Amino acid sequence: MTNVVKVAESDVADPSLAGEGQRLIDWAAREMPVLRIIRERFARERPLEGLRLGACLHVTSETANLAITLKAGGAHVSLCASNPLSTQDAVAAALSRQHGIPTFAVKGEDSARYYAHIQSVLDARPQVTMDDGADLVAELHKGRRELLEDVIAGTEETTTGVVRLRAMARDGALRFPIIAVNEALTKHLFDNRYGTGQSTIDGLIRATNVLLAGKTFVVCGYGWCGRGLASRATGLGAHVIVTEVDPTRALEAVMDGYRVMPLAEAAPNADIVITVTGDINVIDRGAIERFKDGAIIANSGHFNDEINLAAIDDLSVEVTAPRTFVQSHRLRDGRTIHVLAEGRLLNLAAAEGHPAAVMDMSFANQALCAEHIAKHHKDLALAVHDVPQDIDREVARLKLQAMGVSIDTLTDEQQKYLASWESGTT
Repeated sequence: MTNVVKVAESDVADPSLAGEGQRLIDWAAREMPVLRIIRERFARERPLEGLRLGACLHVTSETANLAITLKAGGAHVSLCASNPLSTQDAVAAALSRQHGIPTFAVKGEDSARYYAHIQSVLDARPQVTMDDGADLVAELHKGRRELLEDVIAGTEETTTGVVRLRAMARDGALRFPIIAVNEALTKHLFDNRYGTGQSTIDGLIRATNVLLAGKTFVVCGYGWCGRGLASRATGLGAHVIVTEVDPTRALEAVMDGYRVMPLAEAAPNADIVITVTGDINVIDRGAIERFKDGAIIANSGHFNDEINLAAIDDLSVEVTAPRTFVQSHRLRDGRTIHVLAEGRLLNLAAAEGHPAAVMDMSFANQALCAEHIAKHHKDLALAVHDVPQDIDREVARLKLQAMGVSIDTLTDEQQKYLASWESGTT
């Protein structure tokens, strides 16, 4: 895998920000010891030598450390943003100017430029895709099918992307295997729960500076992201209500101590509503018509589809921007509804995304899965695969090692007991 394809150098907002971006990258690296260990080994062993890797990820300081690790392993990396509002322009400049990684990302880019950047990554004819939401894979399958013969496999970072890719696999549309990094225990148990929980609250407070204590805070969806968000909102004194469509998750939320009800029932009392479901129109017209005056609504799922923005626009007679990342919609009946970050990812648009310490594990999974693909792609069936258990366990082991935490190991007797069936009640 040594064929290098010439690509456009980069499209970033301001190359002169590279020095500032490098400082941000270095700061994040302090909290990413697992990725550092992997990068040091990659630099020695070069397991990705010559591999063309196209990545569509949030261009942040944490992602930069992943891209640098992949390059250290020998990969030819091209990177674009997976969300128009999540890019850190200084980081994009540093990746391009100081690390020689073609980077196509500008914070606030419009839809046309966003998809043009995806095309720039595809122009590098990637052999491995690395996605956050499956936009890169979708564009590859819809408009650049002539490139599919080059692709050996890919990885996917998010719940939303995994849902899309599994739908493609069910329809027989998926043309190369994908490893669902999101499904790794060391990803969703930590990134989704602790990362989304903390960073969403961070984005909410930065955008609004509201006091959460005493507020009625509605969390739409009780997956791992919703669990984390509900926990952190409770910790800040909010009265949390959970809405769900899955009876098992709803039951879990009840037994975790939250009130559970349909959104239509929660809406009239909600001060803050945040979606974390990965589905479309979770906050729909019916709920919008029931929100009280001054309600704040936002989304921390992947796409801005979770809020029916068209319905809000249709009901609005005036839209103002009292704060950065706040759009206040005055409705025909006189109520005002505040929409944060244009309905896009609140934690990345209004804040800085997940803390580096949790992205350390997620991106360690990405790096090790890229290595797994390079070595074993011929053995991967055309499907969406879970992360191999040995990779998941290795990431956990390295994280504990970096934290200075030791654990017990099974004795030979204990291993034999767990592998047998003969022993019983005596």
